[in-house]
Amino acid sequence: MRPSWDEYFMKLAKEVKSRSTCKRRQVGALIVKEKRILATGYNGAPTGCKHCIDIGCMRDKLSIPSGERHELCRGIHAEQNGIVQAAYAGTSIAGSTLYVTHQPCSLCAKMIINAGIVRVVYEGTYPDELSAMLLEEAQVDYRQYKQ
Repeated sequence: MRPSWDEYFMKLAKEVKSRSTCKRRQVGALIVKEKRILATGYNGAPTGCKHCIDIGCMRDKLSIPSGERHELCRGIHAEQNGIVQAAYAGTSIAGSTLYVTHQPCSLCAKMIINAGIVRVVYEGTYPDELSAMLLEEAQVDYRQYKQ
């Protein structure tokens, strides 16, 4: 049976996450507009920097719980990477949909809102209540994907 668009794009986001270099959580993101892929992103160290899978996780060493102290991490989040990749290529993502394998954190939510992304479809949860509050307040169509 032919997959729905949400199912199709979520499967691709899961494939994108296979490039992640995070030791804690692998996340993939896909930015889509009018059924066309504009950008992808996965979580990992910035270009030219050492990856956590190679040198260890700073957050694990400091015993930082998931969902807290996002700034204490070598990696960039998948959603952030997708937004940055679109900007790097000069591609407008205003009015687009973000498919992501995990619920965005509050830092990513702020970027999603200001980038003009109007819909977020995520699968796994993430312990960040502020994220949902911000997306709802900004009237971003925000929903969990369920097969």
